[in-house]
Amino acid sequence: MRRSGVHLQKWMSQRAGHSNGLGYQVGICSFHTSCKRQKVLTMDTMNPFVKNMEYAVRGPIVIRAGEIEAELNKGISKDFKDVIRANIGDCHATGQKPLTFLRQVVALCTDPDHLMKSPYYPDDAKDRARRILDSCGGHSIGAYSDSAGVRVIREDIARYIEERDGHPSNPDDIFLCTGASDGIKTIMKMLMTGRDGAERAGVMIPIPQYPLYTATIAEYNAYPISYYLDEDNAWSLHASELRRALNEARKHCLPRALVIINPGNPTGQVLSRPNIEEIIKFAKEENLFLLADEVYQHNIYAEGSAFHSFKKVMMEMGPEYREMELASFMSTSKGYMGECGFRGGYCEVINLEPAVKAMQVKSISAKLCSSVSGQTAMDVVVNPPRPGEPSYDLFMKEKNEVLGQLKQKAELVAETFNSVERMSCNPVQGAMYAFPQIYLPEAAVETAKKKGIGADAMYCFELLESTGICVVPGSGFGQKPGTYHFRTTILPPVDKLKEMMERFKKFHVGFMQKYK
Repeated sequence: MRRSGVHLQKWMSQRAGHSNGLGYQVGICSFHTSCKRQKVLTMDTMNPFVKNMEYAVRGPIVIRAGEIEAELNKGISKDFKDVIRANIGDCHATGQKPLTFLRQVVALCTDPDHLMKSPYYPDDAKDRARRILDSCGGHSIGAYSDSAGVRVIREDIARYIEERDGHPSNPDDIFLCTGASDGIKTIMKMLMTGRDGAERAGVMIPIPQYPLYTATIAEYNAYPISYYLDEDNAWSLHASELRRALNEARKHCLPRALVIINPGNPTGQVLSRPNIEEIIKFAKEENLFLLADEVYQHNIYAEGSAFHSFKKVMMEMGPEYREMELASFMSTSKGYMGECGFRGGYCEVINLEPAVKAMQVKSISAKLCSSVSGQTAMDVVVNPPRPGEPSYDLFMKEKNEVLGQLKQKAELVAETFNSVERMSCNPVQGAMYAFPQIYLPEAAVETAKKKGIGADAMYCFELLESTGICVVPGSGFGQKPGTYHFRTTILPPVDKLKEMMERFKKFHVGFMQKYK
């Protein structure tokens, strides 16, 4: 018998709970009654390793900063007129202007039919755009590239590395990635053992470190082997500390890799060449894969400091070191470019076994390719205007202006932190951050304990609520037990940074008085 929808609903409702004649109770849901479906993903059933991930630079203090901005926009009165976001190295968000030449090349690649005819775009920008477009499917950056990236861009990166280091680089050892972070995760994934307990992969990371590493280690269920940088000696690194950390970790994991961040994030230190040689010797002795995070290689400020790539030093240490496995990473997000939003980056990985290299290619192929507009931005970084080209003078003016201001700001921040009581800050030799230590009064530590939060987090929350300055507690990066720090960027414009330092000094003096 056929039933209309209404009659069928009524019939099913009547039948619900009736016996089916076989001794089983029939419970049929009507179309409008709730037959509760369980969620596939709950906090109990989701991947436990994702729950273990933490990423401090976008943590609860940053969320509160956003709420305060919303309150200011609603006209709620505060003791300050705006929030200064010094929590993340986002150059353009803090006022840095894009480089003219980089944006011209990306624009030309994006809209070639119109802009190639424009007299307002210089010939060298047009030449670079044509070269990239000629290597793209359909002459469009809207087409997928090879999984490793557009071939001519990888060739330009190889030439850049050769000019920087004085040693050959093979385009086939290079792959473009969605920011350096994506390349780092790709290589770390290859290093996992797929096992648990004492056989899971161990990855050596500096403390303090950039939270990407602890987050990725947690996500991949690896074991973090923490080694401490020497704060008393400008955040230097000693092989004896590497060995201590490694020996203590052996019972927990299978050590596989050593991560180095140079110039340092969050510490702003620049490793000396003898220091790098010491690290490479240690990695060779312990048969560790080296991961060199070198995204701040253009950000060097301190007198006597210089960037030395791990590849260059390795190649010059002799034949026994030249065959070591090394992955090094670079990005469009830092340096003098600050193009975070393009998510451009590259990884050069050398001395992989051919079969392993095939697996690495397969791994990146599953992601199809990184953003081709990001690849285009990366190409300008490694292939900037040369002397004699139309754009050279403007490019150098803009580049030197950015780096010159960063140097000035690095000095200002360190001087300010060292000028107030119960604080110390190492010189910001490079990168974009300061990581000062705060010597908190015991009363502050006890108050934080009663509130159930870290003392450094309490300091940073009170700083935000009192001044609108958003920084990140040192615990988000790791710090020696019993010490308290925070990380701040040096990115706001000079005038805004001076204002930030004045707000900070007033708060800090008041905080110390409050908990005296």
